[in-house]
Amino acid sequence: MQNFPVAFVVITFFAIIILANAVRILREYERGVVFRLGRLQGSGVRGPGLILLIPIIDKMVKVTLRTVVMDVPPQDVITQDNVSIKVNAVIYFRVIQPEKAIVEVENYLVATSQLSQTTLRSVLGQSELDDLLSQREKINHRLQQIIDANTEPWGIKVSNVEVKQIDLPQEMQRAMAKQAEAERERRSKVIAAEGEFQASQRLADAARILSEQPSALTLRYLQTLREIATEKNSTTIFPIPIDLLKPFLSGYEKKKE
Repeated sequence: MQNFPVAFVVITFFAIIILANAVRILREYERGVVFRLGRLQGSGVRGPGLILLIPIIDKMVKVTLRTVVMDVPPQDVITQDNVSIKVNAVIYFRVIQPEKAIVEVENYLVATSQLSQTTLRSVLGQSELDDLLSQREKINHRLQQIIDANTEPWGIKVSNVEVKQIDLPQEMQRAMAKQAEAERERRSKVIAAEGEFQASQRLADAARILSEQPSALTLRYLQTLREIATEKNSTTIFPIPIDLLKPFLSGYEKKKE
């Protein structure tokens, strides 16, 4: 009878340990993949809420269903036009089939990270630098499609891939700056030439109108006089029609001959 309390305490202790291992609580965003004697029973996915396991026989692995934001480390890439760049990206994915994420791959987080790095180098290496800088959205969509197709057997859905930053060598940055400056100068010269061309067209139209209407030239003289005769201006200009000077000019030319 004296050993009864000690045995009761020992039994109670083991019962508590067994009960603690048998009862699990999973949050709303968690699922449990249960293995019974090493084998997946049915779908094997349980949760959320209270989960009861058979001690020693059942083993459970928790999997989160929340979207994982994974940073892809900077990768050294040589583009199709032989430019060395350093690129990093971010990938958004979530587990949609927990049993596949545990059974089909050893560590789905590491596997997804390594797949993202190799795909990033492969896709960007097949593109030219100008495409990487100007068609970022198209390249992001292509990366998302390739990574999602490879992670689908693991029960993982890749929702988005974004190329965050492209680091260019200093020599390439200087060359691109010169190219941009030359392009701006070209545009400014084209715009100036276009303006001169339009101005010459307007002057030609004005000259044609003045030649058809001689009185318009006199009106233009008067308008010029009004513009010159500003306030407190002592200079006065009287326009003289060119037709009045033609007899004098013709007589002078005959006399010179």
